[in-house]
Amino acid sequence: MSDEVKLDKTEYVKQESRQLRGTIAEELADDQLDHFSGDNAGLLKHHGLYQQDNRDARKQKNRDGKAFMFMVRTRIPGGRVSAEALLTELDLCERFGNQTLRITSRQGLQLHGVIKDNLQETIREINTTQLTTFGACGDIERNVMCCPAPLRNNPVREEMQQLADAVAEELKPRTTAYHQIWLEDGEGNREDVTEFTPVEEPVYGAGYLPRKFKTGVALPEDNCVDILTYDLGLLGIVENDRITGYNVFVGGGQGVTPSAAKTYVAIAQKMAFVLPEDVVAMARAMVCVFRDHGNRGDRKTARLKYLLADWGIQRFKATVEEYLGRPLDEPHPAEVTDVEDHLGWNAQGDGRDFLGIHIENGRIQDSDTVRSKSALRRIVETYRTPTRMTAQQNILLCDIEPSRRAEIDAILSDHGLIAAEQLSTVRRHSMACPALPTCGLSITESERVMPQLIDQLEAELLKQGIPDERIAVRMTGCPNGCARPYSPDIGLVGKTVGKYTVFLGGNAQGTRLAFNFQDVVPLEEIVPRISPVLAFFCQDREDGESFGDFCARKGRDDLVARIDPDGAGA
Repeated sequence: MSDEVKLDKTEYVKQESRQLRGTIAEELADDQLDHFSGDNAGLLKHHGLYQQDNRDARKQKNRDGKAFMFMVRTRIPGGRVSAEALLTELDLCERFGNQTLRITSRQGLQLHGVIKDNLQETIREINTTQLTTFGACGDIERNVMCCPAPLRNNPVREEMQQLADAVAEELKPRTTAYHQIWLEDGEGNREDVTEFTPVEEPVYGAGYLPRKFKTGVALPEDNCVDILTYDLGLLGIVENDRITGYNVFVGGGQGVTPSAAKTYVAIAQKMAFVLPEDVVAMARAMVCVFRDHGNRGDRKTARLKYLLADWGIQRFKATVEEYLGRPLDEPHPAEVTDVEDHLGWNAQGDGRDFLGIHIENGRIQDSDTVRSKSALRRIVETYRTPTRMTAQQNILLCDIEPSRRAEIDAILSDHGLIAAEQLSTVRRHSMACPALPTCGLSITESERVMPQLIDQLEAELLKQGIPDERIAVRMTGCPNGCARPYSPDIGLVGKTVGKYTVFLGGNAQGTRLAFNFQDVVPLEEIVPRISPVLAFFCQDREDGESFGDFCARKGRDDLVARIDPDGAGA
């Protein structure tokens, strides 16, 4: 009897795709199609595109089929975006998108609502700014993240960004499919894709990876990119203002399939210590181990965390060492201790300043009350400020002369944006995924209801006498975990329409998983269910204890027993 694993269908599609080409070019040229076929829709993810439909429009009567549209995600290592590139993305969201631009929880930018006829021009214009959508999605290394704080004359921060760039460059696919399909010459003629000449894919081979692979770089005192939730986390160890090496954390992941009990969330484990000059080679070796040994028969359990669980940390480390060709050192004692959001005015260290602006749930748009899109356009056009995206879905404006502070503050105020120091702490530390109406996986609302939920939570915290308590809240419309809801103080995960699983006991630092406090909680009952726990926290907290730490110390049974002695709400 053969022990050969039956491959998931996706594996055959990738292997037979002619290095991620499929028949995308042919369908792109077909004016009668407003979408791509199933296999091509899957391959599109490697090009930075998600085929979606307007789920609000599904409710309309007499509609002939779905209202197809695309999400276009830009790959931005470390979140660095030039002034010209941001202005281009703002233009594109108005010309071809849904009038909004979104900052992702992984330092990227997303356009939503782009129709098929406008895809090629959208991608071409993004590439003119020296950015790309290639590698932003798919079964490859995703956007490599690092702390975005633009501190000048600071070798630590500069090295972190250089490392993120180097890892991204090493682990990018080499196929020419993206350039051939999407990019045009000066005459507007797309290259001929009928003839296929394969190139070497030294990292990915013919089948690319079993699933996506995520990497982040941080410091112990500033885990602003949540490295413990990724496949590979690199924690810089600093001595005498220099990075002496990195602690390597492996096997984090936030995605869950509710119908599959074999899936679960994981916080990354500390594996080794590597010198700065060895990180890129080590990262490549780890990706290659995942390539060769990850589960290609079941995509639900194809992430690195499942391979690590099957093998154990020692076998996994030994295999990475084998691929690398040398042993890895034991890890440094350093752990993640804190996180910064980099909001407000900050000195860069070169006589200029940077300003962190809170963008609620990452949605850059003009509403009746807040016009963040117009404000950012005016500031960036006027002062030509480079920008950086944060993992909390906010934006940093860089290289600002101190004499311009008052002018920029006035622009933001005139457009309804609230200064960071005037925001509640809970709002500063909240995040939500896009969910409805664009995400095809979403079960219920997230981004569109989060502001009102935070309003209610702010009122409750004020009532409890702790309005400035740092509590991280994250919400998703499904269990896939795009806003990293399984590790903060409070996590809200869509379970069914209008109802959520409430998780408690994580922390803002991202070092501990939360536990399932109550399931299938209607949106309107979330804050009332949490309110007694907050009261218990105020009554019984230890000195300096955070809300998440308190919940973790008490545990679910104690919390439920204290607020619901009969267990009716359990």
